[in-house]
Amino acid sequence: MRGTNRRAVLAAGFVLPLAACLPLSGCAPTRGPGQLRIMVPTPPGGGFDQTARTVKAALEESGTVGDVTVFNLPGVSGTAALARLVYERGTPGLVLQMGLGVLANSHIESASHSVSETTPLARLIEEPEALLVPPDSPLETIDDLVAAWRADPSGMVIGGGSTPAGPDHMVTMLLAEELGIDPKVVDYRAYDGGGQVQAALLGHEVDFAAAGPSEQHAAIESGQLRVLAVTSAEPDPETGAPTLTEAGIPLRFLNWRGLLAPPGLSESDREELLWMVAELHGSDEWRAELERNRWTDAYLEGEGFAVFLAEEEERVGAALNRLGLTEKDD
Repeated sequence: MRGTNRRAVLAAGFVLPLAACLPLSGCAPTRGPGQLRIMVPTPPGGGFDQTARTVKAALEESGTVGDVTVFNLPGVSGTAALARLVYERGTPGLVLQMGLGVLANSHIESASHSVSETTPLARLIEEPEALLVPPDSPLETIDDLVAAWRADPSGMVIGGGSTPAGPDHMVTMLLAEELGIDPKVVDYRAYDGGGQVQAALLGHEVDFAAAGPSEQHAAIESGQLRVLAVTSAEPDPETGAPTLTEAGIPLRFLNWRGLLAPPGLSESDREELLWMVAELHGSDEWRAELERNRWTDAYLEGEGFAVFLAEEEERVGAALNRLGLTEKDD
């Protein structure tokens, strides 16, 4: 009898440690969703997709969520996924990887829903736009670009990975406005993601492109693309590219990305997701990804993010109307 009890105690001693949830073990965390689905509103390869897969890696490697799935649901300029999120009312363990582009495109005529109908979780990052050319471009500086574009406003071809009203398109139109060029004559061509933008530049389909520097980091670092200017407040430390303001163009522009959840969540499900994004933000794994991707930490969670979204709705809607980029009544 004593031997039997001793064996039971020894067996328990070996079993109990296995109940602990370790990073990469695949077991559910003590808080937060045990499983998470991240919906991406664009095709694979773009900025939203890159961010979502980075979030997945950091959540899993930090042990915050044991099982994360990323899936793409493109369509209607990114707002099909927003409509799906609203439709999934009350569904736990589902988030939308979104940002300025989704919010802006919710103002277009074909969009059926607004970000105000969702549960805001957190703004995660922000980054400037970069104006890019191929290495053999005759445009050596931002001043060259400005002079050539002003000389032939409709003849200059501009590329970007955003549909009309998205960040690449919006910054192009805002830049045209600052240069005294009518946005209606601008020849902007939208491509699906950073890979197609790069191919368009190298194939001389476009004269220059607007893009997030993180999307084109490898091409910039290898010399396949050159940065003429960035839309941030400070010059790009790696390439030495100047800001637009340094070139005498009073335009600053920052793209941002964050996470939304479906409307109608229970308080406990909402709290689990808010705990999850707070853990993600505080993890070493996420800090390493911020540095690797050269993203700026722009963390803002919960109610603070909701206030920010409401302000962005008003600011972006007014800009789109002024530029003639939307026919939707705001």
